Amino acid sequence: MESKSRIRIPDLLEMKRNGRKITMLTAYDATMARLLDNAGIDVLLVGDSLGMVVLGEDSTLGVTLEMMVHHTRAVVKGTRQALVVADMPFLSFQSSMRDAVRNAGKLMQQGGAAAVKLEGGAAAAGAIRRLTDCGIPVMGHIGLVPQSVHQLGGFRPVGRTGAEADALLRDAEAVEGAGAFALVLESMPAKLAGRITEERSIPTIGIGAGVECDGQVLVSYDAFGFFDAFVPRFVKRYAELGTEVTEAARRYIDEVRRGEFPAREHSILTESGA
Repeated sequence: MESKSRIRIPDLLEMKRNGRKITMLTAYDATMARLLDNAGIDVLLVGDSLGMVVLGEDSTLGVTLEMMVHHTRAVVKGTRQALVVADMPFLSFQSSMRDAVRNAGKLMQQGGAAAVKLEGGAAAAGAIRRLTDCGIPVMGHIGLVPQSVHQLGGFRPVGRTGAEADALLRDAEAVEGAGAFALVLESMPAKLAGRITEERSIPTIGIGAGVECDGQVLVSYDAFGFFDAFVPRFVKRYAELGTEVTEAARRYIDEVRRGEFPAREHSILTESGA
């Protein structure tokens, strides 16, 4: 696993068996993908979170399949090692099995994704099974599922009551049984996420679900300080790049207005024209 060869789905299963934590971050363009890939990230998720952190929407619901294909293709171009997983956006797989296969196929054929991720537990098991039967690898996602934000009543933790916890346990079993190769656990009690991780043979990747998951994922714009409109409590800021970009832009504006940029060393031609 220390080599620079492309990470594959069996590698993630081996990491779970060996107790090596899986690392995942979101990416939406080739430049960010290349930087994260060079750092050694295991999985890059082209998340429909782009609707919020890139496009300025209030939720992920307005993200279309065409947007996902566009951004996935860019991320794949910037990646040499990481496994690239693309989110299936709202209503791209729920209406029919035919739509699910066609749309997942586009994310792989046109976008270049190695796998797709779709939200939902037992209710999504049929779509997961159909996709995996077609040879399309699927990562599941249960807990707080942003595409169901209105049904949930907002972005809130789930699994705190006995009934919710039992439902999530059933969801995890159904998703694994349908053939998913991994499972994202979002915004749930750490003890519950730990139990799911122990009971399931596929890797779990937590986001706001405690340390006992087999891996962790964060939205890169949250983790690196690019996005501050809404930052979940579970996010750790590893940098404040948004502030740095703003300060750099201010220095550029100031130097241009003062006539300090471009200086002689930044000019293409010297005064002699040579």
